[in-house]
Amino acid sequence: MTTSPRDGGRRPASVPRVRLVDVAREAGLSKTTVSAALNGTGRLSDAVRLHAQETARRLGYRPNATARLLRAGHARLIGYAVREYVDTPWSYMESPYFAQLTSATAQAALAHGYALVLLPTHSARDEWADLPLDAAVVADPLADDPLVEDFLAARIPVVSDRRLEGMTGAHWVDIDHVAAVRGALDHLAAGGARRIGLVAAHSTSLFYEEALTTYHAWCLERGFAPLVELTARPGNQVTRAVVDHMLARPDRPDALFVLTEVSPPLILDTVRAHGLSVPEDLLIVCVSDDPTAAQTDPPITTLSLNPTEIASVGVELLLKALESGDPTPTGRLVPTHLEIRGTSRRNG
Repeated sequence: MTTSPRDGGRRPASVPRVRLVDVAREAGLSKTTVSAALNGTGRLSDAVRLHAQETARRLGYRPNATARLLRAGHARLIGYAVREYVDTPWSYMESPYFAQLTSATAQAALAHGYALVLLPTHSARDEWADLPLDAAVVADPLADDPLVEDFLAARIPVVSDRRLEGMTGAHWVDIDHVAAVRGALDHLAAGGARRIGLVAAHSTSLFYEEALTTYHAWCLERGFAPLVELTARPGNQVTRAVVDHMLARPDRPDALFVLTEVSPPLILDTVRAHGLSVPEDLLIVCVSDDPTAAQTDPPITTLSLNPTEIASVGVELLLKALESGDPTPTGRLVPTHLEIRGTSRRNG
């Protein structure tokens, strides 16, 4: 950093903070009267209240934030953490699902006068400890997640997925994983698929764990051989490489069910690089909330996990807990939506 030659290389003196007593002295009022005027309390005339407020604005007075928090008893802050791939630094806002979930959570919180504080995915457990959080949203927690345990130990209400069911002070919002996965698989089977390849993530997420279990059970019921490939980390290119490997297998699938988020056009490019036609040679369903899925040729069938509704319900449950002070656990399922498009339709 360089210094201006006009000040001889010295740092300028800091401007002293304007105190409540300074406002009172300037306004010719007592400190108690000025405090009541600025806080909207006390029996003051409109003229006195307005005079104190205008003096405070003119002097640039700002109330002490810490003192206000202590008086109010809360900071109106909700912490937000995504715990998928917790050991891998990554930007979850690049994911259409998490981008929508985060945005909808922030909007729901702001609508009720709360701000959302984004916590790093791979942050240390104590990084949030100095934040005056009123509540927390934890997306895709680990089993026995230490971050969740810390929040609950501090009596901070938490909303997450069904892993938190029954925990005091915890609330959950989730989808019916089994019904969602079976519905997509049944749809592919109805289109003639008999070798459905599943692309999933090597992840601690409850969704992936239950989806894999459901897929294997579904294949066993029908006598189909399971074809599974797992991604090691998030990212379009990682998933593309896994799909490429799946399509190069000697027992190549006749349908793809892609659970990991990936750019829809990239999936079609990868399939066509193998000389395959969609949907004639290969049916495709992607778990995705990426709007470009409807713009590809043919449009890609998607299973939406409904992040906007999950966010709205989650904030609703948190605010009810905050307002009532009741630590009784609550939970709710939200529906998913299978949007059937051209990649999973044969013969119209």
